Amino acid sequence: MTTPIALFDVKAQQALIRPELDRRIAAVLDSGRFINGPEVAEIEERLAVFAGCAHAVGVSSGTDALQIAMMAEGIGPGDAVFLPAFTYTATAEVPLVLGATPVFVDVEEESFNIAIADLEARIAAVRKDGRLRPRAVVGVDLFGLPADWPAIEAICAREGMFALDDAAQAFGAALDGKRLGRWGDAAALSFYPTKTLGAYGDGGALLTDDAARAELYRSLRTHGEGRTRYEVERTGMNGRLDTIQATILCAKMGLFEGELAQRRRIGAAYDAALAGRVGVQVAQPGAENAYGLYTIRLPDAAARARVQQALAAEGIGSGIYYPKPLHHQPAYAAHHAGAIAGGPAPLPVSESLCHRVLSLPMHPYMSEADARRVAGVVLAAL
Repeated sequence: MTTPIALFDVKAQQALIRPELDRRIAAVLDSGRFINGPEVAEIEERLAVFAGCAHAVGVSSGTDALQIAMMAEGIGPGDAVFLPAFTYTATAEVPLVLGATPVFVDVEEESFNIAIADLEARIAAVRKDGRLRPRAVVGVDLFGLPADWPAIEAICAREGMFALDDAAQAFGAALDGKRLGRWGDAAALSFYPTKTLGAYGDGGALLTDDAARAELYRSLRTHGEGRTRYEVERTGMNGRLDTIQATILCAKMGLFEGELAQRRRIGAAYDAALAGRVGVQVAQPGAENAYGLYTIRLPDAAARARVQQALAAEGIGSGIYYPKPLHHQPAYAAHHAGAIAGGPAPLPVSESLCHRVLSLPMHPYMSEADARRVAGVVLAAL
């Protein structure tokens, strides 16, 4: 009987740190400080030190991190927020919640990240149309691979736009020797349980080198509070990071560097077995992938179905991220159609990838031999 290989594995890690988890959670229960306990400040400091940035602000989810960052910039009606069409829904829903308009941008075939030439074209089209103000670019580091941040930063500086890094899947990744958290004006993290650094529930953070932004984020996450609890300076939200989730993250931080190294070893094993035979995610020079997921490109939907069936028969997990581009989702299709007068340009790469991508098992508690086994099943099915 073959040993199953899960797409994700959160239990193996927990076994290594269970005594520390139990001790830390018991301390929170004994203290009764379930909101804004000292563990929140502890994880904020550790996140900032790890990323090499000046400030980290814990919040209640990755989605709320995106929202708080945009609220702090005053993004709202009449504003255009540019973001990739091939990503998770949270990136697009936040601008709409704030009354802004998401403008979907195509992605690159090999990196899966936002295509710079298409971004430039859509900013120019919005400016020419004149109905919306280009206000922000959200660069998503999809599956753990950094987007082209030097190019995004240069565009935003030139156009007077806010550069927001959606690093939900990529904490621990780096580009040109700088870890994510130092690229863009701010970076949003998610601590969903399957992320590279995951809690046991929802959680997130904002990273920035800008002290004024960090102060705003702290106010906005707590109902717009000022210097005292009942001094309300602005419209905010209830977006705090729970103390128990913070203490779980603190317990996990001791393993994090080693887990990233193992993710990269597994990624290298997959690349060695698969590159040149199926499409693999290709990094730009100087990029270090955090491998939140390992995702391949197959020839077509039929090939993907064959591979998934073969993997399932061997007890190997897989997933499709994402089966539909955002501009085809019912919630966003009308906004996409009306964002630019005369109708939007097509997004062919995003549309094609949704029929061909497949994510393979990727977690730090599998081995390189596991990766080679998975790759063998993939290639045999093709």
